[in-house]
Amino acid sequence: MIAFTAIGLLGLLALSIPVGIVLFLLGFGLDLFFSPFPLIRGLGQVVWSSSNSATLIAIPFFVLLGEILVRSGVAARTYEALNTWVSWLPGGLIHANIATSTLFSATSGSSVATAATVATVAMPQAERLGYDQRLFSGAIAAGGTLGILIPPSINLIVYGFLTESSIPQLFLAGLLPGLLMALAFMAATVILCAINPRLGGPRPHFGWGQRIASLADLLPILGLFVAIVGSIYAGWATPTEAAAIGVAIALLIAAQQKALNLAMLRDALRGAVRTSAMVMLVVIGAYVLNYVLTAAGVSRALQNMLEGLDISPLATLFVIIAIYIVLGFFIETLSLMVATIPIIVPIVVGLGYDKIWFGVLMIILVEMALITPPVGLNLYVVQSARKGRFTDVMVGCIPYALVMLGMVGLLIVAPWLALYLPSTF
Repeated sequence: MIAFTAIGLLGLLALSIPVGIVLFLLGFGLDLFFSPFPLIRGLGQVVWSSSNSATLIAIPFFVLLGEILVRSGVAARTYEALNTWVSWLPGGLIHANIATSTLFSATSGSSVATAATVATVAMPQAERLGYDQRLFSGAIAAGGTLGILIPPSINLIVYGFLTESSIPQLFLAGLLPGLLMALAFMAATVILCAINPRLGGPRPHFGWGQRIASLADLLPILGLFVAIVGSIYAGWATPTEAAAIGVAIALLIAAQQKALNLAMLRDALRGAVRTSAMVMLVVIGAYVLNYVLTAAGVSRALQNMLEGLDISPLATLFVIIAIYIVLGFFIETLSLMVATIPIIVPIVVGLGYDKIWFGVLMIILVEMALITPPVGLNLYVVQSARKGRFTDVMVGCIPYALVMLGMVGLLIVAPWLALYLPSTF
């Protein structure tokens, strides 16, 4: 039954069937071949209960927020402003890519949107200034992964919904590791470019007057982040209400930048509806599949298999990490989360690990799925904004994937990195 599930999932994805449909089809197949009861008769109740949640309303709001920022030009101005502050480091504009991804992640909640935004703005600069195409594009793809770790993160909302965890606590847990990983990306870039200066391009130096003037373009994003996250932790708003507040502020920013018009709103709403519909189809399909997996006994079989290995909790955790790394080569990020969370998280909690901590660990592991072929979405997003070979983007991501593995190890050794802020607040 476990083999049927794994082979069926990979086989249907290989046929390029949409992920949400794959999850439904797999659920139907498991019901047909392995369940003694007609589980399909509970489909209506499962679909309704999985979608009838106020928590999930935050997803289209955060998606719309990112669309507004991209289409109003705020992201491009943020990139230029951060360029004046960090491009003096070895690696030049590569640091602006990572810094912009970090800041934009703190408002959009989406890795793909972050990578697409920075790639559109930055890639023409790389070609004009003669940067190494592999490292430059790899930094954009890897920086985009921060969108699902630094709050507000759509994937953390989904994790909290599926595991019945506190979303504000998950946001706090992801903040410090996310910032540390951004700094680690920049440190890796400095080391690589110091060893081989040809990897980086020119390192422009800006005067303090220019840097201070550029703060005017950073204040809107910083203010938006403070309004969203601050309203949650001050107790003034739930994550869903904070997302709505963020959309309202983003519209005010667009109006102040004289970019608010009907055409921009139409494009932003259309993009938000398209992305939100895709996310919700995956979430509902995952609920149907998980319902069938549990009823058919697959979850219990996998749990018994891991427990039957007769190894220590730490060794079991390493096995789970290896499973996520391998699955990340073939399964898209959100699909990987929703297909495995109901099975893996109870096992991890049973081993004595904190599920808030594991949520951050899992997010970093599925972040790697965004920059590993053949399914890594950020690779294709960055490639679509540049010329040249696709393998260049893949090779450029290798140092940053190693940094992610290092962060996983650091979280295992020092779990307080994820738990300090939630326990303090």
